[in-house]
Amino acid sequence: MPKNKTHKGTAKRIRVTGTGKLRREQTGRRHLMEKKSNRVTRRLEGTEAVAKADVKRINRLLGR
Repeated sequence: MPKNKTHKGTAKRIRVTGTGKLRREQTGRRHLMEKKSNRVTRRLEGTEAVAKADVKRINRLLGR
């Protein structure tokens, strides 16, 4: 049986913390920024935890 492969698109988007939690960037910061207020831009800074319902599926995509 061949080895499972990591889904590279997912691997580039999601980071695993030291304790094994999954973190992702927030959406809405890439383009069309002119019409977004500075308040919205600041709110979207940083990372967010992956939704609990998605953790199992994403771990499988990451080969974990």
